[in-house]
Amino acid sequence: MDAKKLALLVGALVVAAITAVMAKHMANAGVAPQVVAAYSPAPSGPQVLVATKPLPVGTIIGPDVLRYQPWPKDMVDGAYFVRGAAGTDPAKMQGMVVRTAITAGQPLTQGALVKPGDRGFLAAALTPGMRAVTVSVSAATAVAGFIFPGDRVDVLLSQEVTGGDGGQSLKASETIARNMRVLATDQRTDNQPDAQGKTQIIAYSMVTLEATPKLAEKVAVAQKIGTLSLSLRPLSDDTRELEAAIAAGDVTVPDGSDPKAERSMLLQLANQPQDSRASFTTGGEVSRFQRNTMPAAAPAAPAAPGGAPAQPATAATPAPAGPVIRVARGNAVSAMPVGGK
Repeated sequence: MDAKKLALLVGALVVAAITAVMAKHMANAGVAPQVVAAYSPAPSGPQVLVATKPLPVGTIIGPDVLRYQPWPKDMVDGAYFVRGAAGTDPAKMQGMVVRTAITAGQPLTQGALVKPGDRGFLAAALTPGMRAVTVSVSAATAVAGFIFPGDRVDVLLSQEVTGGDGGQSLKASETIARNMRVLATDQRTDNQPDAQGKTQIIAYSMVTLEATPKLAEKVAVAQKIGTLSLSLRPLSDDTRELEAAIAAGDVTVPDGSDPKAERSMLLQLANQPQDSRASFTTGGEVSRFQRNTMPAAAPAAPAAPGGAPAQPATAATPAPAGPVIRVARGNAVSAMPVGGK
C-alpha cells in the first residue's frame, strides 16, 4: 500500500472518530438531566399538633383534621400541643369545637378548642348568626338513630287537617327546612366508636339543630302543629340543589369565572340552612282513598234580626225547605215554614 492511500485511510478514521464524538455529545445534550433525591434524615426535635385544613369557628374536630408536624424548638410555644405531653392525644380531641379560627398548617393552642361539658361549648359550636333549636324525635322520625352530630338533615312536618263538614280529614307532610346541621343528639356532641372501633348506634329522643333565627321560630311552631321527622342528607354536593338555589336567588353568582369565588359560593350553599322552595305531599298523592284538598269549613249561621246570633242548623234539626218565617224569642231564633204552626 502506497503512502497516499495510507494517508487517506488515516484521515477517514480520524473524521469518523470526531463525528462519533460529536454525535454522542449532541445526543446527551438532548436528554433531560435526572434529579436524584438526596437522602435526608428524619427531622428531629419536638412535634406539635397542627390543622390539616382551615378550621373556622364552630368546627367539630374529626379524625382527619389534625396531625403532628416537626416544629423548630426555639419557636415552640407553651400553649401548643406537643407530642408526648399529657392531654395531646388527637383521638381524645374528637368532638371538641374550634373556638377561634385556625388556618391550615397552624399549630393548635390550648385556648383554641373547647370540649363537651365546658361552659360555652354549644355557643362555640354555633356558626356566627345562627341559633340552636331542639326537637323531639323517635327512632322512626330520626332515621333509626343513624343521625350523628355534624350531619345535615331536612325537617319534615306531618299533620292532619280537620274540617267542619264531618268528612275525611286531610293528611299532609311538607318539608319546612333543608340543610340543617346537627349539633347534638340528646347531650352527645360527638360519635365516639366503641372498643372495637365500630360506630355506636345509641337511641336518643332529642336532636339539637343549627338554624337561622327565623327558622328557629318556624321549627318551634311546627312542633305544636304536628309531628317532625328528620331526613338525612348525603355528604356529597348536589348540583341540582345548586341550580335550584341560583334560580331562586338564594345564592349570588359571582361575575366572571373566578375559581375562588365559585368555591366560596358552593361553601355558602353547603353551610346555609334553607326554608324556601317548600314542597309538600298530601294523602291523595299516596292513596286513592285519601283526599288531597282542604276539608270544607262548617257553614256559618245567618245573623238574626237585631244582631243576635242565630242558632245553626244541626243534623238533628234539619233546616226547613221552602219559604220560612224566622221568629225571635229573646236570643232564640227559630225558622217556621209558611203555613206551619
